[in-house]
Amino acid sequence: MTQTMHKTDQELKTAVTEELQYTPSIDASGVEVQVNDGTVTLSGEVASLPERLAAKHAAMRVGGVKNVTNKTSVRAPITSGVNDQDIAQAADQILAWAVDVPPNAVTADVRNHKVTLSGQVTWEYQRNAAARAVTFLKGVTRISNEISLESPPPTAGTKAAVEAAMRRNAELNPRRITIDLDGSELTLHGSVGSWSERREAERSAWSAAGVTSVRNELHIAS
Repeated sequence: MTQTMHKTDQELKTAVTEELQYTPSIDASGVEVQVNDGTVTLSGEVASLPERLAAKHAAMRVGGVKNVTNKTSVRAPITSGVNDQDIAQAADQILAWAVDVPPNAVTADVRNHKVTLSGQVTWEYQRNAAARAVTFLKGVTRISNEISLESPPPTAGTKAAVEAAMRRNAELNPRRITIDLDGSELTLHGSVGSWSERREAERSAWSAAGVTSVRNELHIAS
């Protein structure tokens, strides 16, 4: 049996720092780690948006971390030779080519290397796919995802369908999770053992037809 031991804030800081240094896609020298009551705050500068996301995911992988606040910023590209028009053209092209983004559903506006996505899709995975498509473009420092969801309202069996999906999922303990459905907004309550479980529960909730808002109030049990 694996026993999860409580870690002090200093132990968590050391573990998160080591995980950042171990992850090859992150230059950990530019990231500062602070921990307060299990909540990790990352600050400093990184070279790209994917590196910023990788830093957050690295911190979330560490056992005992309750929450992660990512205050890191992406250094403004100085010599990349990429301007807003270049990014906008590349974003339009990659969105058009992305198989998991509906055709002509999403537009990208670029100002000062920051991309704002707008439009309307049916599923949350399509919103995420659009953001992921432009995340790895050179010169992008931030993404604002303002794509809205529009789908038919949930049916009487929606809540039961989500509960069944969680029972099928090997990563989740559905007895520790309760679901409230109010119109098209679904709320998750209870506790999970890790950030991975928390994200998996939220993914299951977003997969339900008609759900256009998910409030994930699951807490990480220590």
